Amino acid sequence: MPVEFLGIAATNDGSETTPRSGAAFDKEYTLRLARAHEDHGWDRVLFAYGSGSPDPAPAAAYVASRLERLQILLAHRPNVSYPTFAAKTFATLDQISEGRLTVHFITGGNDHEQGREGDTLTKDQRYERTREYIRIVKKIWTTHEPFDHEGDHYRFHDFVSDVFPVQQPRPDVSFGGSSPAAYAAGGAEADIYCLWGEPLERTAEQIEAVKAAAKAAGRTDVPRIQVAFRPIIAPTEELAWEKAHRTVGAIRRRREAGLVRHHRDNAPENTGSQRLLAIAEAGERYDRALWTPTAAATGGAGNSNALVGTPETVAQALLDYHDLGVDILSARGYDLLGDAIDFGRHVIPIVREEVAKRDAAREAARGVQPLAAVQG
Repeated sequence: MPVEFLGIAATNDGSETTPRSGAAFDKEYTLRLARAHEDHGWDRVLFAYGSGSPDPAPAAAYVASRLERLQILLAHRPNVSYPTFAAKTFATLDQISEGRLTVHFITGGNDHEQGREGDTLTKDQRYERTREYIRIVKKIWTTHEPFDHEGDHYRFHDFVSDVFPVQQPRPDVSFGGSSPAAYAAGGAEADIYCLWGEPLERTAEQIEAVKAAAKAAGRTDVPRIQVAFRPIIAPTEELAWEKAHRTVGAIRRRREAGLVRHHRDNAPENTGSQRLLAIAEAGERYDRALWTPTAAATGGAGNSNALVGTPETVAQALLDYHDLGVDILSARGYDLLGDAIDFGRHVIPIVREEVAKRDAAREAARGVQPLAAVQG
């Protein structure tokens, strides 16, 4: 099973450990970071979404028009635009990128964050809206005749787009979440299902939940699985753990100063963050290299569990997840540019080489079996 790597396409150099040095949208840094990913073996980068952050769609178009290979994962919240408008935006971006777009739909797990842009629906209502939204976007991408839509959240008449994606029949749809409602929606609609990094046993349980949801929705296929981590690597194990503890210290200092994104009152509403905090409370270290204090330090905000160790250790930890059926590995360091380069140089080649060896061995085994059966 091939493996892909997803990085981050930040529009400035700030992180949980370091304040940004310039504007929220630093055009030169945005391109520099994306180019570092393209030059160091990454497959795609995520343009994330925040209520007050720079709009990711034009930032993605800017990068896509200047790079040749790097694929784009564009985060989008259904509450911020009508699906007819969004579908045209996505199709135009797929044209600009010459077929390198995937769209990640965010339902929203925090009422306060959603409310910042006027979204007052409940969580369950948001999931219902997201499913309707995705279905509309897919239809617009693939329908060349005008059609009407009368749904619970959207109504329009006689619509047909004049711009279509390069990818046929359509770009992939990405989706994430760890609640039953998320599994149901993503299992039904997603081509890629995204999870935050958890211990192997819990990740395996989530993968089975996604597969069950896809089957319950009547699908004969299942979404590809993506899992996200915060790698902390160094030339030796000792140096890696020293770096890890420095990282947590920096996160805590910035959080105490009110400078790090975290949940209000330390009580996250979304199931994914609740799971991260429960895992952190139960223990700091899991499996080969998973470390939870980074998640605890941010209150379980977003992708925040770390993988700590030498490049070889972190690579082997990622391979453990690949063995579970994860074929997209998401990684984002705390020094966005430097860590993207280091991870690309020192971790990605190890994982790709080992995956290629395992795939070749499986192919060889399949080729030997028929002959052995005949001789037997």
